[in-house]
Amino acid sequence: MRKPKFLQHGHVVQPGAAWHTPQHSADWHPHTATALLCLWLASVGNLALWRALHEVGALHGGTGLGLVLGLGLGIAALLASLVLLLTLAAPRWLLKPVLTMLLVVAAIGSYFMLAYGIVIDATMLTNALQTDVREAADLLHWRMLLTVAVLAGAPAWWLWRTALRYPQGPKAHLKNALFLIATIALSIGATGLIYQNLAGLMRNHTQLRYLVNPLNSVYAVARLAHPKVDRTGPLLPLGEDAHLAPLAASAGASHRPPLVVLVLGETARSGNFGINGYARNTTPLLQAEVQKGQTVSFTNAWSCGTSTAASVPCMFSPLGREGYNARSTDTEGLLDVLQHAGLAVLWVDNQSGCKGVCDRVASASTTGVPVPGAAGLCEGAECFDAVMLQGLDERIAALPAAARAKGVVVVLHQMGGHGPAYSHRSAVQRKLFGPECTSSALQECSQESITNAYDNTIVETDFLLDGVVQWLQARSGQWDTAMQYVADHGESLGENNIYLHGLPYAVAPDVQKHVPWITWLSPAFTQRSGIAPACLQKQAAAPISHDNFFHSVLGLMGVRTGVYRPALDMYRACAAGA
Repeated sequence: MRKPKFLQHGHVVQPGAAWHTPQHSADWHPHTATALLCLWLASVGNLALWRALHEVGALHGGTGLGLVLGLGLGIAALLASLVLLLTLAAPRWLLKPVLTMLLVVAAIGSYFMLAYGIVIDATMLTNALQTDVREAADLLHWRMLLTVAVLAGAPAWWLWRTALRYPQGPKAHLKNALFLIATIALSIGATGLIYQNLAGLMRNHTQLRYLVNPLNSVYAVARLAHPKVDRTGPLLPLGEDAHLAPLAASAGASHRPPLVVLVLGETARSGNFGINGYARNTTPLLQAEVQKGQTVSFTNAWSCGTSTAASVPCMFSPLGREGYNARSTDTEGLLDVLQHAGLAVLWVDNQSGCKGVCDRVASASTTGVPVPGAAGLCEGAECFDAVMLQGLDERIAALPAAARAKGVVVVLHQMGGHGPAYSHRSAVQRKLFGPECTSSALQECSQESITNAYDNTIVETDFLLDGVVQWLQARSGQWDTAMQYVADHGESLGENNIYLHGLPYAVAPDVQKHVPWITWLSPAFTQRSGIAPACLQKQAAAPISHDNFFHSVLGLMGVRTGVYRPALDMYRACAAGA
């Protein structure tokens, strides 16, 4: 009896894969297919790495050629060993899906690294996973689809049309072991030959390690799967002893509770604010407020991270950047402490979420839901940040009355200047600078048009902040009011071929870390708190950071707790009796 074709010669041929291959001798061994595709990934899939090495002058002469060959072979061999380990349990069913997944991941990574000059690490992957539909749509472009089609589609098509033979038995296991040993040895040997040159490059240009594609994504996934922060237990409480300090005699007899609006900015460069000395007057409304003596812009403020996912949880923590990054457990945050002190707290979001910091307080979102009275504040499915003021009175009125009587803290989380679709972030009537870049593929646009579009987002933020001040002033008969605006991180606009944000903090340019910090205090709040704007103005150029945010908000609200650190309260030095 004739054996079925897929059992001939003692081998198993993948069902459905050999119909177009009449001769069994034409079938490919899995190790051969793996090696070829890993070479493809290591070479073509790492164009961003080769470009970066060229830009730092590492590819000149014979030494440069040796670096390319050694690093390329090392990456390919390491990928091959990784593929073998990932598919060892059931190669017949796992090999093609795993290789296809690596091809797609590498193609997408290549596009973003080449187009925007970013790198891929655990933080960047977290940003991608937390991106909402609106933000994801801004990133879609025909160039991305073409890149994926060429870098992943073509080799994947070849892979799935190629019949593979999967040997069985002890000999097959031996060959797998030898293949694994050989690939690991080749990876070590190839990189070992160029180690001296490679080590110097990685030490002096640390961003290069985040460009090794797709191993950068694999490592990022592993970091997220095994975080150093233990989240298996309950969230640890924070500041449960919080209480409101008694008002000083200088606070007057108004007995009005405080109403403070914290505007959490998004993707704002301090250097692009006219109020901070920028050549363009991107903040005409705030500039007028400064002349009244109640508004202070702190020009030397620095972020905790270079992305929303990194900065927001950090700035709402009492630990500061170094302590937050070194923590082993998670705790409650600033909003919890304010609530423990008896204050009413509300978070309003025009973004993709609060990254966990508002999970235990009242919250509302203006995205994806109708907002009453929002006519003129929305274009299509996207609303500008000023929409967060619509219905805010009603949202505050819904908070517990006993807490409102002690004071209210409202956080407004902006969409701000989130890119790459900067032109979508500002209303037509507030587009002071043109022409604008209207493409999400920023490399298609001139530097001037990108800057124009981005600067218009600062004009939109100026409109929002002025609107917040006016809204607070209109409620001064009921509350002692104040506003604090701080952005989560900055942005790269094409300087040195780097766009957007999210680079590792150690290698990120200053424009991704230098953020605006603006405080407005009403006369009644100044009297209540004893904080003198004129004194703050004298300290406007002093270095501050997100490390100060947690403790400064507590100080502003008069909250006392064991986790409050007066030395990090930027307002304390200007408070009467401090």
